[in-house]
Amino acid sequence: MTLSSPGALTAPALWRRMCCWLYEGTLMFGVVFIAGYLFSALTQSRHALQNRHGLQAFIFVVAGIYFVWFWSKGQTLAMKTWHIRVVDGTGRPISQLRALWRYVLSWMWFLPPLLAVSPFGLSGGEVSVLVIGWVSIWALLSRFQREGQFWHDAWAGTRLVDARPQKI
Repeated sequence: MTLSSPGALTAPALWRRMCCWLYEGTLMFGVVFIAGYLFSALTQSRHALQNRHGLQAFIFVVAGIYFVWFWSKGQTLAMKTWHIRVVDGTGRPISQLRALWRYVLSWMWFLPPLLAVSPFGLSGGEVSVLVIGWVSIWALLSRFQREGQFWHDAWAGTRLVDARPQKI
């Protein structure tokens, strides 16, 4: 089955997409660590809170470059492991512009709970519960999307598809 055949454009099971999502987070730890180290070395930061907003912006850009680059090639490292590809609505690879739009929209995984945190001054544990709760809700909302895709994919005109090798 090729990506152009109708059955190939179905979304992988939610549990596979979430396992890939968790693995992606593990890999992103290394990307963020190296980006943070580079930023602190370049800015001569001596304290973790020094230049905090600059560091956050730098990491946002670095993460964007990472995802846009790999998504426009079809897969991130975690997606290769879990045999998942990101394609457009017709099964073709996505452009860098569409990958950038997908990156911006993918912040729906974190932005709502983070915006809810700021006015209430919640503790770290409360923030963790809020983020985990929202991530769970956001993932489960894909069940209500007609094609089973995450909503940010539907809005970006992209889709995650199964890319397991064919059995011969």
